[in-house]
Amino acid sequence: MSKSARFDPHIVRGALMDSVRKLDPRHQAKNPVMFVVLVGSVFTTVLGLQALTGRGEAPAPFILGISLWLWFTVLFGNFAEAMAEGRGKAQADTLRKSRRDVNAKRLDEPRYGSSYTTVSGALLHKGDVVVVETGEFIPMDGEIIEGAASVDESAITGESAPVIRESGGDRSSVTGGTRVLSDWLVIRVTAEAGESFLERMIAMVEGAKRQKTPNEIALNILLAALTIVFLMATATLLPFSIFAVNEAGKGQPVTVTVLVALLVCLIPTTIGALLSAIGIAGMDRMLQANVLAMSGRAVEAAGDVDVLLLDKTGTITLGNRQATAFVPADGVSETQLADAAQLASLADETPEGRSVVILAKEKFQIRERDLHQLGAHFVPFTARTRMSGVDLDGRQIRKGAADSIEAYVTSLGGSFPTGVRQAVESIARQGGTPLVVAEGNRVLGVIHLKDIVKGGIKERFAELRRAGIKTIMITGDNPLTAAAIAAEAGVDDFLAEATPERKLQLIRERQAEGRLVAMTGDGTNDAPALAQADVAVAMNTGTQAAKEAGNMVDLDSNPTKLIEIVQIGKQMLMTRGALTTFSTANDVAKYFAIIPAAFATTYPQLSALNVMHLASPESAILSAVIFNALIIVALIPLALRGIQYRPVSAADLLQRHLLIYGAGGVLLPFAGIKVIDMILAGLGWV
Repeated sequence: MSKSARFDPHIVRGALMDSVRKLDPRHQAKNPVMFVVLVGSVFTTVLGLQALTGRGEAPAPFILGISLWLWFTVLFGNFAEAMAEGRGKAQADTLRKSRRDVNAKRLDEPRYGSSYTTVSGALLHKGDVVVVETGEFIPMDGEIIEGAASVDESAITGESAPVIRESGGDRSSVTGGTRVLSDWLVIRVTAEAGESFLERMIAMVEGAKRQKTPNEIALNILLAALTIVFLMATATLLPFSIFAVNEAGKGQPVTVTVLVALLVCLIPTTIGALLSAIGIAGMDRMLQANVLAMSGRAVEAAGDVDVLLLDKTGTITLGNRQATAFVPADGVSETQLADAAQLASLADETPEGRSVVILAKEKFQIRERDLHQLGAHFVPFTARTRMSGVDLDGRQIRKGAADSIEAYVTSLGGSFPTGVRQAVESIARQGGTPLVVAEGNRVLGVIHLKDIVKGGIKERFAELRRAGIKTIMITGDNPLTAAAIAAEAGVDDFLAEATPERKLQLIRERQAEGRLVAMTGDGTNDAPALAQADVAVAMNTGTQAAKEAGNMVDLDSNPTKLIEIVQIGKQMLMTRGALTTFSTANDVAKYFAIIPAAFATTYPQLSALNVMHLASPESAILSAVIFNALIIVALIPLALRGIQYRPVSAADLLQRHLLIYGAGGVLLPFAGIKVIDMILAGLGWV
């Protein structure tokens, strides 16, 4: 998300209003750190008003100045959270506008052409069957039980290109609010009113159902414990100060206002104010990637994943086999083989057939010919013959599986050459698919079809390996083919001839080793494995069973998105770690500023610890409180944008955090507090 998008004026205005609304103590109580700051703000405000009457423990401007910046601290923390929520609310408004109550044609019988009753879509129930025709909106989430159609899903995915939805496959799921552009669909409703996918999206992007993750809960507990410890420590300082003054017979006890300021600077207010924003921003980054995370737990789990299960077809490979070479038989030129292969493929509209035509044209400048002009007869491929071809000018050209072509030429009195047989075996060992070409009873050679590995995928797997993530390719191919593609793609392991049972077993084995597993899926047969995986990304084009089993839904239905999801999850964890390191480190500098100043009136000797040479005790305390508030605002962009993802080990990451955010957290407050002190002294306010 660009900086301008993060700080859109509309979002900023809404966040400013929400910052005030979030002052509700019931909301603040959910965050122990900021709740203590809120209580301190109220308490110092009362003390400041008392000082205005002439009965204050310190000058009224000083107390009210402390109080004002404590209020700012709470508001800035609220603003960080509200800004993180702002984009989600904007997306929810857009989705809400796309929601519409449409009339539905509820069928009396579950088949196309039967009579129907027109009812409001809101009155549909799970199990009802409706028909949706060209130009009509799909009234509710459902599964297609009959028909195929082009559907506009831009209201959900943001993509303008229509998609094909049809019955009986992994693209049978449809979403309420999308529109049928052509043909018709018979749909069985799979959700009740108010429980549709669109409704769940709206609820989740608004953050209403965002649950804290285990690590976030653990960090909250730690922050609460630290707050309680510092609260108890600070509370005991007042009696000690009074006792010391009475014993020495000189000096003044520390004031309650100073103790409140000390407490706020001691407790981890920076990370306490930004923690919620970091979690919300992590889910928002998933939404920007067009991935709907069902919970914050899923986003966090994505950051901890160390095993990725990826389908071969469409994820690691392009999904369509392409012709890459012509291997001629003895006595046949490569050009002759290419010419015959192209003729046999001219009427073949499959991606494989088109690739044969293109390869012959590019490699040997053999131009395409029109079969109709040639008066040719096309022989279509059938599952029984397992070959196709063309008859023209007395020539009978066939291409197909090796055993089918062997049986064909043998039936015509020919033989299958040993060299061709060896070429077929060699191509199969390399993970390719051999297609043999014959003319009459003579075998001309072999076309090498190859499942093309996506460009750059090997480098991405190398990055994941450096980050400690193991990649496993899942495929229905035989082990020989799977091994060849796995080696070319650079995955760490593979599962060949995969079945739903074997996928589930593989996930359980890895989890038993203490690993967190992520996988993608779109079919009903993927549902058991998706339900078992720690991060389960279902494709939006997939079946309802797959989407219900997953804890994330990829609205773009792009299987390679799994790699990006892991990076977003890790980015959220890295951001939280970096800001926690910074928050802890910058408290060190604040101790040097505020502790000597706080007790200078009780223990004058502590003035020796004023290493920053701050103008006065009052200036030191106020400068520390102001810096404590302003640093929250300064870190909001980092919390929303996140730390840049780098595929490094945990040890390297810790070293980097300590060097940048640890050292920076110690040094920055020294400079910041000193600058604020100089400004306050120059203006004569302290």
